[in-house]
Amino acid sequence: MTLLKVEHLSKSFKALNVLKDVSLEVREGERHVVIGPNGAGKTTLFNCITGTLPINQGTVTVNNTQISGLPAYTAVGVGMSRTFQKNNLFGSLTVEENLHLAINACKPYRFNFFKPINKFTDVLEETEHLLKEWNLWDRRDRVVNELSYGEQRLLEVLLALASKPKILLLDEPTSGMSPAETIQTTKLIQSMPRSITLLVIEHDMEVVFSIADRITVLHHGEVFLSGAPEEIKGDERVKEIYFGGGTLKHA
Repeated sequence: MTLLKVEHLSKSFKALNVLKDVSLEVREGERHVVIGPNGAGKTTLFNCITGTLPINQGTVTVNNTQISGLPAYTAVGVGMSRTFQKNNLFGSLTVEENLHLAINACKPYRFNFFKPINKFTDVLEETEHLLKEWNLWDRRDRVVNELSYGEQRLLEVLLALASKPKILLLDEPTSGMSPAETIQTTKLIQSMPRSITLLVIEHDMEVVFSIADRITVLHHGEVFLSGAPEEIKGDERVKEIYFGGGTLKHA
């Protein structure tokens, strides 16, 4: 079953055409990775899919619901969540407080301002479950600005998971990480249940080939090729435009 369908999506900033007739499909449970050179339009594609940026033409459908043209907050309602290329956290709050806010935002009582968040038992239980599941429980009282960069990136993934998405968009999840942090984050992605579909932008090719079921290559704002990892790995044109003619290493 196709969970996300992008059809003939185009995006321009005045005379600059950033995305040109982009179409792709992500099937339920799939790990679909988008790669391409800097400036290929990868993050712009994510912003258009999620409604952060308006599109010039085309449609975006999630779980048979068309969301193109709707405000960004409607994405959560159809089961979509995302992370950003740069951390988007409350740095002066603790890890636990950040998660409290993310979980509370999805509750029907989220506009109840007369009761502290830490008095809602379900919020506390879901926070504890997520932190223990992803090995951040011992960091729960740490202020976010005191965490390592890798821990902050992991926390942002947890905030995205707080809405219990059907499809999660990860924008450069290992960007700026040390090799050890990259390994940890890759293992986290690999361990996610197949009930969560993933669309990932990633630049580290070892990470790409260790997680991808399918890869889409963007080049100059267009879909150059989409296929299985082995097909992408063996395509000489992809090596030329993206990898500089070098040989790909499988993770």
